[in-house]
Order: sequence, then structure tokens, then C-alpha cells
Amino acid sequence: MKAKSLCRFGISMAGDLVGQLDGMTKAKGYANRSQAVADMVRAQLIEHHGQMGTREIAGTVTLVYDHHKRNIQALLTDIQHEHGDLIIAAMHVHLDHHNCMEVLAIRGRADVVKEVADKLIAAKGVKHGKLTVTTTGKEFGKCMKETSGH
Repeated sequence: MKAKSLCRFGISMAGDLVGQLDGMTKAKGYANRSQAVADMVRAQLIEHHGQMGTREIAGTVTLVYDHHKRNIQALLTDIQHEHGDLIIAAMHVHLDHHNCMEVLAIRGRADVVKEVADKLIAAKGVKHGKLTVTTTGKEFGKCMKETSGH
């Protein structure tokens, strides 16, 4: 597979915005602006791809619930078993005497992943839930983190 080449282009923006970009670049430990901008573009592309129904995405569904709530654990387990092809891992944590957190690793078509996440989050007894979307990595191929230049 042929390595992807770098493409150089110019961006114009307000000086104070560039100053903030430089501050963030330094604070996050990027070697240069190009690395910071490339990561921001990747993040926006991941969000964009996550909105497209047929794209494969990966992510986590985080749920917080009171395990004393009647049938909540059975309901969440049933939903997870119905979608075992999407849910690839699960972690259960006891936050305190009443509250538990479950973090589910999930992968599949964006529309189906969202549907399952919504079902879990809407389950009666869930206090808070969130789907966090990321990439499977496939759409970026061999990304070049070594982006250089300013």
C-alpha cells in the first residue's frame, strides 16, 4: 500500500485565534500547528461520519443507574444480549452503595449504534447515559501523525 503524501495548504484566520491555537498546541504537546489542526480535522470528520447511517463507527455507551431500581439490571442485560453483535465489551463499576456505571464498547453502522444507545439510555431507571463516537480507524488508513510545518 502506497503511503499517503502530505498536502500543504494555507489557512487565514484572526491573529487572536492563531494565538489561542498556538497556546493549545503547546499545552497539548503537539510538535506544531499542523499536528493540532490535523487532529481537529480528524475529530470533526469522526463526528461527521458518526451522523451518516451506513458508516461503521465505534464508541462507548456510558450508563449510570441505581442498581436498587427494580428490574434495571435485567432490562439493560436484555438489551445488550439483543445486540450482542454490536456490543463488543462491557465494564461494570460500583460508584457507591446505590449507583453503578456501565461502559459498553460498541461497533457497527452509525444508525444502528445510535438506536441501541438511545434504547439503553432511555431505559427506565438510567439516571444518565451518553454515546461517545469514535473511529474504527479504517477511514483514515495510515494516518501520518508526523505532520510537519507551521
